[in-house]
Amino acid sequence: MKKTREKLLIWYEKHGRHDLPWRNTDDIYHIYLSEIMLQQTQVNRVQEEYYPRFLERFSSLRVLAEASEDEVLASWSGLGYYSRARNLHKTAKLSKDGLSMCEKELVKLPGIGRYTASAICSFGYKQSVPVVDTNIARVLKRFFALSQTNEKEIWQKAEFFLNYQNPREHNLALMDLGAIACTPKNPNCKECPLEVLCQGKMEPELYTQTKKTEYETLELFYGLFVKDGKVALKTSNGPMYKNMLELPSVDPIEENFVGSFKHSYTKYRLTVNLYTIEEKSDDFEWYELSSIENVPISSLTKKALKFHQHY
Repeated sequence: MKKTREKLLIWYEKHGRHDLPWRNTDDIYHIYLSEIMLQQTQVNRVQEEYYPRFLERFSSLRVLAEASEDEVLASWSGLGYYSRARNLHKTAKLSKDGLSMCEKELVKLPGIGRYTASAICSFGYKQSVPVVDTNIARVLKRFFALSQTNEKEIWQKAEFFLNYQNPREHNLALMDLGAIACTPKNPNCKECPLEVLCQGKMEPELYTQTKKTEYETLELFYGLFVKDGKVALKTSNGPMYKNMLELPSVDPIEENFVGSFKHSYTKYRLTVNLYTIEEKSDDFEWYELSSIENVPISSLTKKALKFHQHY
């Protein structure tokens, strides 16, 4: 087992994702932010766009805490799952002077569960604690041939397998191994440093639980009211983009039809139909199109406004 841990670190040194910016910093806030963003967003999108943009606007927990929720949501626009941004903001207000070094204290903060708390302690504070995300769980299930298991057992195996001399690199190596080699489909077992002792290498599919995502198809009808460089928006109260600014819903009138486009949001697959409107109701507010990036609008609304611009 000791040699297997050593092989894992050698593999990580050669194949690991060392260029990720949150792996090349000791700033706990930066590491924490990356973990929240990566929960529901692809690594390359976080790395290239959202992570640097957000840090440019909110450089520290204190700066984030002193911002308004609307400012935070506006900077989060496009990432989806906006509860992450709200919890991030709440945690910043509770932790202006820095995040706790105690895992049990961290899980008491909004939006921080066991994984995020352990990641902060391992990757940020370099503590000897196991970390289990989706990739690591898959690696451990296959390595220990855990076909019928629960979360508690997986964490126990992670602790048993932990390299206490190099815990941070060990956890990052397992994470990258799951992302690069021990993938959900067609794992590259021949290149895996755990292959010799892997108990599930002959039938890796037996130790991978994959859930087929079921999507809900919806058709939406929105009104566009643009005048003098301004657009009318309202605050959403629906299940999608709650408390974000969006275009008003309308009853479709054929002669006012502008066009339609497809959009995906979490479990929804949407067909969005746009219509012009010429009357502003009391629950609309005017927003300057030139500074629309500074208000909390959803990616759907952004796409609708771009659609209108090229119409």
